This record gives sequence, structure tokens and C-alpha cells, in this order.
Amino acid sequence: MSSHDIPEENLPAEASAGHDEHGTLSVADEKNPFADPGLPPHEHRIQDVDEKAARRSERVVALLFTISMLATVAFIAAYVAIPHDKAIFVFPLGHINALNFALGLTLGTALFTIGAGAVHWARTLMSDVEMADERHPIEASPELRAQIHEDFRQGTAESAIGRRKLIRNTMLGALTLVPLSGLVLLRDLGPLPEDKLRHTLWRKGKLIVNMNTNEPLRPSDVAVGSLTFAKPEGLEEDSHEFQNEIAKAALMIVRLQPQDIKDKQELEWSHEGIVAYSKICTHVGCPISLYEQQTHHVLCPCHQSTFDLSDGARVIFGPAGHALPQLRIGVNDEGYLEALGDFEEPVGPAFWERG
Repeated sequence: MSSHDIPEENLPAEASAGHDEHGTLSVADEKNPFADPGLPPHEHRIQDVDEKAARRSERVVALLFTISMLATVAFIAAYVAIPHDKAIFVFPLGHINALNFALGLTLGTALFTIGAGAVHWARTLMSDVEMADERHPIEASPELRAQIHEDFRQGTAESAIGRRKLIRNTMLGALTLVPLSGLVLLRDLGPLPEDKLRHTLWRKGKLIVNMNTNEPLRPSDVAVGSLTFAKPEGLEEDSHEFQNEIAKAALMIVRLQPQDIKDKQELEWSHEGIVAYSKICTHVGCPISLYEQQTHHVLCPCHQSTFDLSDGARVIFGPAGHALPQLRIGVNDEGYLEALGDFEEPVGPAFWERG
């Protein structure tokens, strides 16, 4: 519906379109070749003249804000209720992490519907009369400040936020709830991890198992100059917690000549030159997999941090901040290599509460 179809008595009063503040238009001439064409005639929206249409728009905006509130509540519920390692099939994405999908969907919906509601409110219910304002000095005069205050009050009145209570209340509810999404995420910065980062599955008496053969290791299985990857006894690849636990418990087993070991503690914690070090780089947690026999150096392939296994696995190159933790090992009565305890310090990169 255009302004031509609306009776004049229903149209809001407005100033003549296309005129400046003095009621005149500029005319092109030699001195001013670019004339001010003025503003085009204002086209009234259906909501300006039909209260039923305005109420329909109001309900649409309120519905969008309400959906935002529900989506925020769903975000919090998903964060608490969905296991972090649960996977689901979503066409056409395939198998994806259920928690990530739920958080992205609910938070995206909450933010989108707030924006969509605000845009629909502005497009259909707020005043859309075109206004021109002359340029003014940067420093505001008292009169201008008073005019700005008056414009603000007028804008508040034209937005109908006082009269459209349904929109106002649902908007305030949506804006109040959506920050809770970020607040809930702060849970992971708190003490909930407890001491899980400080301990692994290694305990006194745990057999050292070859990752490739899944068999316990004997000293005779480890040749001088070889590199063997190992895991704790009982940790199976098909177990639910395998990835979480192997990320902390993965071992490198290397056999050196005892006379080549420079660090006294490393020699005491070894068995016949067999040393066990964490496989997890202390920079950002990449698995170390490259070993050089002549120098006894191991290299992290991600950022080239290099550690000397003959000298307490200290850092000799790269961005890693500290040496690899060593696991104290021995041999049990049956001749198998075993751990004599857990790592003395947390494995992997440093974290905020590590002391």
C-alpha cells in the first residue's frame, strides 16, 4: 500500500518533501553546478496507518526476541547436558561433535534472532521519515546539546518502546539472557579440571606395553639406539577414555649406553641405560616422533623443539619452555619393564595454575 492509496486524514503530518530548512531548494547555476535536489516524497508504510498491521509487526518482533531467549536457555542446557565426546550424524556434514553442533546452533540462533528482531522493529515500527541536518562545528553549542536531548526524547517516543510493552519486555529479556552464554563458558576457567592435568595412568607396578605389539616390554626388547613408543598396561584403543589418557601417558623408550647419560637423576631413574620420557612436547603438546641416534636428540615435528635425551631431556633448540618429564622405571619379578610411580611433574605444555 502506497501513500496514494491512503486517505489524507489518516496520513501523519509532515513537512513538505524536497525543501531545506528555509523551505526552498537550491538551483543549479554557473557558481553552483550541483544543485540540491531535495528529499523524495515520503512513502508511508502500512504500519503507519493500520494499527492491525503494526500489532502484527509487534508480535513478529516479540516472537524473534522470545526465540532468542529460548535459544540461550537451550545453549546452557546443551553445554551442561551433552557429553563433550559425543558424535552425531548431520546431513550433509556427516559425523560431527554433538556438543559443538548444539552450541553453535543455539548461540547462532540467539544472536541472529536478536538482530533480526531489532531490524524488523526498525523497518516496520520506528519512524522512517527522512531528515536532513546541516553540518555544524565539532564543538556542540548549548542549543545543539539541547536539541540532541530533544531528538533523543523524540526518537524514544517514535520508537514506541514505552507504548509497545510486549516488544520492550521481550527485548530486555533476550538481551539479559544472551550474555549468560559467555558467562557459562567461564566454567572451563575454574577449578573443575581439578588435578587431572597433574596425573596420568602411570602407577607403581604398571607394566610398560609396546604401542605396536600391545605386549609388555622386556629390557631385551629395547636395542641400543632404538626408539619405542609405549603405553600403560590396561589402556586399550577401543576404550572410551583412550584419547584423553594416551595424550598424557604416551611414552618414548630409548636405550642409551649408561656412560653416555650425563644427568645423574636420569641415570638413577633408568634401567640398564633404558630411559622413559613423555612423548608429549612441552611447547603445545604435539607428539614427538623423530630420534637421532648419534646425538641422542629427539625432535618435535610441529615447531622443531629439540630435546637432549642424554642430558635430562633438556631443551636445546626451539620454543619449548621446559624439559620432557621422565618416568622412573624398573623391572618386576617376571623380567618386564614397569613404572615405579607417576611422572613427578605434569606432562605437556604449561597451564595457568601450574606451579
